[in-house]
Amino acid sequence: MLEKETGWRCGEDFGFCYNPEFIALGNVIQGLLEPDLVLIGESDPASGAALEQAYRKYVRNEPRIARMSIISAELTKISVNSFITMKISFTNQLRMVAERFPQANIHTILDAIGSDSRINHKYLRAGASFGGPCFPRDNRLLAYAARQAGVQAPLAEATDVVNESTKEDLLAQITARAKPNESVLILGMAYKPDTYIVEESAGLFLAQNLKRRGYRVLVHDFAATPKNSPSLLEFEVLENVDRVNERGDIKLAVICCPWPQYRELKFAPNTPVLTPWRF
Repeated sequence: MLEKETGWRCGEDFGFCYNPEFIALGNVIQGLLEPDLVLIGESDPASGAALEQAYRKYVRNEPRIARMSIISAELTKISVNSFITMKISFTNQLRMVAERFPQANIHTILDAIGSDSRINHKYLRAGASFGGPCFPRDNRLLAYAARQAGVQAPLAEATDVVNESTKEDLLAQITARAKPNESVLILGMAYKPDTYIVEESAGLFLAQNLKRRGYRVLVHDFAATPKNSPSLLEFEVLENVDRVNERGDIKLAVICCPWPQYRELKFAPNTPVLTPWRF
């Protein structure tokens, strides 16, 4: 577009850099100031050097600054997220297998696996499906880019399939324990702690599907509210979760987002709690 509007040539008459950032919602400032990696896609070496110099001035650590072509930078960005989502789906796939063996403990299994330096513990913990605005999109984008290039990316495609099956598996566990018209409490509507984003979250998936099946759905989150997340308007929002122990009508409580505050909750004696997370 710039070339069309100006008549100039990128890399000769002007420079262009593509600089995707690896920042996480809820930790944006630290992510900007102390990045693991700075990724620069450059149209020409002078432009890339100028952006690298700017980063060197304000970051507090000494990150790897990887400079490359613009297309290489885009493939790097989506591949990083796709690799992480593949790791998450692997842990959830293993969790679903381990849950079928009465004496298997997925958390001790993953603790041992993560001790291998080739694997490590990052993103290797059992939980719910991944969600949010970036992980699902970038994983699907890698599969799409592969198809556009005339090849397949079966690992990326399988990652997405496992992620969806993780949601379905948790839904099946809920419907096996509660009947339509009974009350189910979904705790944690955001896709991760420290953000109100509910896009593609496990909590939103479960709440929507349970309501369609005729359940009475109560929801709670420490950041997501009907005001900042209108998707919650269709559910009954539990305002004071600290008094949930007084709610004897709740057939089942499900912790979908591992907000640390949920560890301290006390429930009514007749209310079982279901969660894939370690609490």
